Amino acid sequence: MGRDDGAGRQVTVGAADDSATPILHIDMDAFFASVELLERPDLRGKPVIIGHRDGRSVVTSATYEARKFGVGAAMPVSKALRLCPHAIVVPPNYAAYSHFSREVMRIFSEITPLVEQLSIDEAFLDVSGARRLLGSPATIARLVRERVVTETGLTCSVGVAASKFVAKMASTRSKPDGMLVVPKEQTLAFLHPLPIRTLWGVGPATEESLRRLGLATIGDIAEVPIGALRSAVGVAGAEKLSQLARGHDPRPVETSRVEKSVGHEVTFHADITDIEQLRVELLRLSDKVAVRLRERGWVTRTVGLKLRWSDFTTLSRSHTLPEPTSVGRRLHEEAVALLDALRPLRPVRLIGIRAEQLASSGDGALLWDPDEDWREAENSVDAVRKRFGTSALAPASLLGGPRGSAGGTRTQPFSED
Repeated sequence: MGRDDGAGRQVTVGAADDSATPILHIDMDAFFASVELLERPDLRGKPVIIGHRDGRSVVTSATYEARKFGVGAAMPVSKALRLCPHAIVVPPNYAAYSHFSREVMRIFSEITPLVEQLSIDEAFLDVSGARRLLGSPATIARLVRERVVTETGLTCSVGVAASKFVAKMASTRSKPDGMLVVPKEQTLAFLHPLPIRTLWGVGPATEESLRRLGLATIGDIAEVPIGALRSAVGVAGAEKLSQLARGHDPRPVETSRVEKSVGHEVTFHADITDIEQLRVELLRLSDKVAVRLRERGWVTRTVGLKLRWSDFTTLSRSHTLPEPTSVGRRLHEEAVALLDALRPLRPVRLIGIRAEQLASSGDGALLWDPDEDWREAENSVDAVRKRFGTSALAPASLLGGPRGSAGGTRTQPFSED
């Protein structure tokens, strides 16, 4: 199956039984930071943080040299520099990241048409149909790694397994720049010793609930009665965790995968306590989200609000709509209602809005359309912006208003593990 290499990785070096492991999970290594090093080879081997030096910015990515000091993504840059004072801070270049993402995905699609892109820097591949031409899954995984480094100069880690969940776990264990094959019959031997926090969907709160049951490993979850799990994490969560802990994941690789959500958020230069300023910022963000929904032909059934206080406490609230929408004004009204429900507010460092439970706008007719006037107005604005540029029209309340963001508005598709 693989062995520890002394560097914290579990990797496959020699032959492994990959006869029933057609799923590959490929994850680029410290993607944003690695792209920057292509332009700045003098920084290789040094702790590098991708972000902005102002006190409000967060770490977008970091080299493994910086990660050794405890630096991680989404950490405030100020904290990262306290952990690693000699780190070099490089501002993000999203255009470059998008370019290299397209190159990497092109390589994947030339290996097999069954590619499910998860984010800008990772994807699942089903290589069942490529075996006759290219060889076994492990051989194909080595080919992918070789092509990626030869054609882009970047490295990736690859997990090879019988299911998507196990393949993703394997790629994580093999990082950085490694490959791990998990033979189907060794799936449980691979999973069960791992800590519960490595399971999909287990965050800090869920982990604490599971630990109160005396559970520490994935194997513990597989053995605990389902009733006990339900009492800790609910019915749906218990079923999911129980199945994953037993290695069950029947999901196929989806080549036409729809994003699960679309969001925009902004970090302020200074903490905000003015509720009206927050409402105006939500209007700006709602407009951005709605434009992206309409561009992709989607509607949303759930609107989510994200807030981060000045002490970095982060909370989220959401509301499901009676009818799906792609109208910015409707998103704004729902987000403001969620915001008002949280009053009195503490000083706000970050605010964001997210459209969730996405569906095609052509999936069905609305039972009623209370937003018809807004919808027509926003469609007209889309047409003007398409012809004259995105800044041609904006809601009147946004004209001349403060932008207030540090490092720009961070969009969810630009995410990195």
